[in-house]
This record gives sequence, C-alpha cells and structure tokens, in this order.
Amino acid sequence: MTAYDYDVLYLGAGHGAFDGAPLLASAGKKVAFVEREKVGGTCPNWGCNAKVILENAAALQRQLVASDGIVEGSGKIDWTKNMARKKEIISIFPNAIQSGMEGLGIDFIFGNGEFLDAHTIQVGDRQVTAENIVIATGMHSHRLDIPGAEYLHDSKDFLSLDEAPEKMVVIGAGYIGLESAAMMNAAGVDVTVIMHSDKALNGFNKTYTDALLASLEKQGLTFVRNSETTEVEKLSHGFAVKTSTGTYDADYILDATGRVPNTAGLGLEKVGIDFDQTGIKVNEYLQTALPNVYATGDVVSKTQPKLTPTATFESQYVANYLLGNDTKPVNYPAIATNVFTSPRLAQAGVTLDEAAAHPDQFDVVEKKVMDDWYRLVDYETEGQLSLIYDKDHRLVGAIELSDHAEDIINSLLPAIEFGYTPAQLARLVTVFPTIGYSAIGDLL
Repeated sequence: MTAYDYDVLYLGAGHGAFDGAPLLASAGKKVAFVEREKVGGTCPNWGCNAKVILENAAALQRQLVASDGIVEGSGKIDWTKNMARKKEIISIFPNAIQSGMEGLGIDFIFGNGEFLDAHTIQVGDRQVTAENIVIATGMHSHRLDIPGAEYLHDSKDFLSLDEAPEKMVVIGAGYIGLESAAMMNAAGVDVTVIMHSDKALNGFNKTYTDALLASLEKQGLTFVRNSETTEVEKLSHGFAVKTSTGTYDADYILDATGRVPNTAGLGLEKVGIDFDQTGIKVNEYLQTALPNVYATGDVVSKTQPKLTPTATFESQYVANYLLGNDTKPVNYPAIATNVFTSPRLAQAGVTLDEAAAHPDQFDVVEKKVMDDWYRLVDYETEGQLSLIYDKDHRLVGAIELSDHAEDIINSLLPAIEFGYTPAQLARLVTVFPTIGYSAIGDLL
C-alpha cells in the first residue's frame, strides 16, 4: 500500500473545505489545507460576513426613516465608522478558523497548490501527497476587458472602502451589484447601476426583481437598462463611464459583472480533470474525472446556487462519503437564498418560473403581505409573497419581497424540505407575535 502524507488534502481553506474537514479529523484521518490567500476564503473575509455587517447600518437607517419621526434622527450613516466596525469583526475569523482546525490536528500549508499527478500537489518547493484531494478553491471577481479597466474595483475592494464617494457607478445588477449599490445609496452616495439587460438577478422571477428595482428607485437609486459599458476615462476629477446609452460620471466604479471559478494555476489540464468557464465537472458523488479527486463549493460547475450553505453541504457530504457514512449520490436539500437589500428578496425550493412552466405539477398562491398587521410593527410599507404547492398541496417553494423576506423563507424552509402536510403545519405553534408566526399562518 502506498504511504501518503495525508489521507485528505484540501486545495483551499474556505467553506467548501473547513466545514467537512473536522468530520475527517475526528474520525482519525490525517488532513491538511493548502491555502494561497486567507484562511476562511471569500465568505468570512471578503464576502457574506463582511457584507452583512456593512448592510446592517442600511437596514437600520431604512427602519428609522420609515418610523416617520417616531424614532427621531436623520439616520445618516458614517461609512468610515461602519467600515472600521466591519474590519474589527472580520479580523477575528482567519485566526479563529485556523486555530480551531489545528486544535483538531489539521495542518495548513500556505502557497499555490498545483497537481503533478492524481495524488501529488506541488506547493512552492514542496511536494505533498494525499490519498484523496478535494478542490475547494472558490471563485474570484470577473473583470471587464475594456479601455480604462484599471480604474475599476471589484467586490473585495469595495468591502474594504474606507470612505464613501460622492458618485458611484455599479456595472452589473446581480447580488453583488444591487447589494453594494443599496448600501452606498443608504450612505448618501449618488449611485447609478448599469444593467446589461432589463432583468436583474438571474434565477429570480422578473415580476419580483422589477418590484425590487422599483423600490430601490424610490429610495434614490438610478438604473440604466439594456446598456453595454465600453470604456472608462480618467478625468481631472473622477471618471467618465462610457456606455452604449450614454456617459456617467463617477468617483468610484464597481465592476460587479459576475464571478469566475478559480481553476487557473492548479494544473488541472496535466492530470485530465475536466473544467470549463462554469467550473470543474463532477459526477453525482462530486468526483472529478479522477476518482480520488473531488470538488466542492463555488469552483464546481452545477445548477445549484453557488452560495456558502451549498459549499458547506457539499463539504460535509464529501467528508461523509470518504468515511463511508453516506454512499449515496449527493442529494441536495432546498437551498434558500436572499438578496441583502432593503427590502430583501428571498426564495427557496421550486421557483415561480419553474411552476409557470409546469402548471400540471404546481399551483401558485399569491399572498397579500401587507394584509398582515404584524408587518406594520417594523414600519413595513411594501411586500409580496408567492407560495408554490404541488398537487397534494404540499409546499415546495416560496419567494418573498419584504424587509424580513429572509426570516419568512427560513421559517418556511422546513415545510419545503420535508413536505409537511396542512395537518402537520397546523401543529406548529410558533411564538406570537412574531414574523415567524405570520409565516406559518400564511400556509394555513
């Protein structure tokens, strides 16, 4: 039997790796991470965690303004203080994750890992071998290839921006584009969003995304639809963003045109691992073309949402598969997703578009969110909810636009995942009065 340095070696130390590694270490497996940037990966350092800390100020401001003077104050956001708070909290994560893993006997090797063969990774001048390898390298920001691209910033830059600009242009209307634009608008910045088409947020129903954009427009955001960004010109003060529909001035420009799988520099071609611009190809067990090499998280080519909870689920699945605890193909649960704007947009399970395409399988029930008195407690003024049922009247999907959409979808998620019947739902007696009580009440 070949003696390897490790039983399992992870390329990357983000959620696609560190959520599953403790299961292996606790079972006596020798485990290591190869990490070329920060321990924790994108989400704790430059993504979800950083974003939600910064966005919290915007949500508080929106609620204060909506109180119509009941709570006095202007609600002005001090962006510099907001960013300082974010940095203070975020700085905890890398060391906390690393020390926690090392406490379990897991090693860290810093540098870029490149395949030499199915079991050997080159890291700097060191060669490391492993019986099994898990590629969990995530994604990075796409960058527009246009004249003046050097003046563009990505989401990592934005989430470390110490001072708010006066004018900002955001190119792209996905999660990152809309969330960043909404935060800056709340901080008093004049924000223009350049949209490639007339549709924001791929994967969400257009009726809902149009309603979200309309709400953000009321708050002061400007959206330029069906526009191609062609050039950025540096001016004596600021920049000119040239597009197919006009030119827009900015002090800061965010390129939010998508994310790209981190497949370069891994030596995948040398060992025959299949990948394309969507990510690494895997089978139903998350194995690559090499049966001892797996891939998890955002680097995987898949139809599932590329989100932190997806990476966590996949990481734990692979760990359990390697331990023999789960020998079945990966079976994804309903994965909830939320856009952290004010209002929020969240969904889980079967989508509205899927339901509309298969009316023989699904029924859609529209709910008047603002008919619920509890929505007035937090000064909500708008909202809509669609519930998707199968023909046995079991909830299989939901989408909501409101200030508490993420809480509603989280409350409904067990019903979606486990197929609760109306009789089972009636036995859920939640705390009253709460938004969760309202969520279950919408199903009955």
